[in-house]
Amino acid sequence: MPAEPWLTHLVNPQGLKAVYGAAPPPLTAVRLRQLTLHEEGPALTLRLDLPYPADPPRKWAALGFNTVQTEVACTGLSALTLHGFGTEITADITLTAVGDRVAVHVAAPEITVEAVARTVYLAALRAYAQE
Repeated sequence: MPAEPWLTHLVNPQGLKAVYGAAPPPLTAVRLRQLTLHEEGPALTLRLDLPYPADPPRKWAALGFNTVQTEVACTGLSALTLHGFGTEITADITLTAVGDRVAVHVAAPEITVEAVARTVYLAALRAYAQE
């Protein structure tokens, strides 16, 4: 059975749908810029670079942006494991339904993160010019 699109696990996918339409990019080989743990929630935030959309918002195109950056927040954590660490991490990320929760899995040669969250949502969406 094919995996569900990752946007189906977000409580607020509208911003990503507005930018990418019906074809959001998969979370494969994405640049993991930051991983933050918060005691409130408790929560985990992943800051990621995504591929630039084929039909970007006019403002982004006019400013010469070529990379989309998003923050995905995972709140109400009931489990978390983190193995390894590194810099310049390119990872595959999956979101999977587990009952009424969402399992988050980050896999890269340098790092593995597994978490179970009550809620996963889009915390930020922006674009920038990457050299």
